[in-house]
Amino acid sequence: MLKVLKSGFYTTIQDLGRFNYRTMGVPVSGAMDNYTVSKLNMILENEEDAAVLEITMTGPTVLFDEPTHIALGGAEMSATLNNEPIDNHKIYKIQDGDILSYGRLEKGFRAYLAVKDGFSTEKVLGSRSMFFPITNKRHIADGAVVPYEVNKAFEPKISKYKVDSLLGTTSLEVYRGPEFNLLHDRQLEQLFGTDFSVAKENNRMAYQINERLSEHQFSMLTSATLSGTVQLTPLGKLIILMKDGQTTGGYPRILQLSKKAIAILSQKKSKDKITFKLL
Repeated sequence: MLKVLKSGFYTTIQDLGRFNYRTMGVPVSGAMDNYTVSKLNMILENEEDAAVLEITMTGPTVLFDEPTHIALGGAEMSATLNNEPIDNHKIYKIQDGDILSYGRLEKGFRAYLAVKDGFSTEKVLGSRSMFFPITNKRHIADGAVVPYEVNKAFEPKISKYKVDSLLGTTSLEVYRGPEFNLLHDRQLEQLFGTDFSVAKENNRMAYQINERLSEHQFSMLTSATLSGTVQLTPLGKLIILMKDGQTTGGYPRILQLSKKAIAILSQKKSKDKITFKLL
């Protein structure tokens, strides 16, 4: 078991997501930075969809009361194990009573903690991912207990790995959205020639952008949306749907972020810069 002594700003359990329920209005959810999570599960020789802790902005302090192995990734948050600094992208053997803490946010926005064989919380609609209307939990609170399986036979094949960090990347690769062709030349120039910045309104549901395109009067029926769909409001505001975003929307869907671009954006916070690169 992992005992949460201090939960941090917003810490949740996430796996790859909750699939086949979008027709009922249920978002996919899952880890915002799938790129990092896949690397952590790979180094720990976990199943691809093993659940991890997703840690936003400020990290928790947790106590392990059973042995395991862990790996950290994503944002750099000055993590320590028993008050000794530890690194991302490296396996650490955990003993009963070890304490993991996070300090100051150095780079990025979301960090991930993976354990051998993943966290074994209850599955709801086929996923362990926290999403309040489905799981009745917004995030992990102080005093929570998070179960994991003990695997005493595990011997890591590698102890660390080199990863191309996405934390400093600002270019988001995008595809044309269904209503891309509605854009006129001026809007296209703005879309691909502007250094945009993340607004303070950003979370697991959506990221809003400070800078605006020209206003428009396009009208459309409410249609399906995905994680990474970029919507354009009549006032020219860009809204990028994320993992907990709604499944339908009535604004033109002008772009669609690649999976890697969603991971890059998930590591951005208010005022961070981004640009769009059309694939």
